[in-house]
Amino acid sequence: MTPLVDLAFLLLTFFMLTTTFNKPQVMEIKIPEKRDANAVQPKINEKHVLSLVLGGSNRIYWYIGLTEPSVQETDYSHEGLRGMLLEQNRVIDRMVVLIKPGDKSTYENLVIVLDELEITNIKRYALVEIEEEDKNILSNYAGGAEI
Repeated sequence: MTPLVDLAFLLLTFFMLTTTFNKPQVMEIKIPEKRDANAVQPKINEKHVLSLVLGGSNRIYWYIGLTEPSVQETDYSHEGLRGMLLEQNRVIDRMVVLIKPGDKSTYENLVIVLDELEITNIKRYALVEIEEEDKNILSNYAGGAEI
């Protein structure tokens, strides 16, 4: 009996030491360095800016620019979000995506959007807070959007 126990512990030790564990899969996000207060912000044409407002009930409201934007709604499905991002990236040259999570959106929604930006190879994006201007734009959309 003793040799079997010794053999079992030797095998157990061998397999524990030679096994590699799953490495966590993470997406690397590069955060820009802190700018000086006197630094000039780069100017971007508003027609190149796509705003994604993450709302409640798994909805995304998106629009281009700030001057008379046309608010549209989509969902997080591959046909919805990914199709819209691919189409807008094809149409808009040097597009910048502003991700604006609402109070009723979830962390999972933000992760899905970041994954879709990586899949569609959109490299120019920023995570920003919702401003009053955005709330005013969305309040005119279908009686107000749930953000």
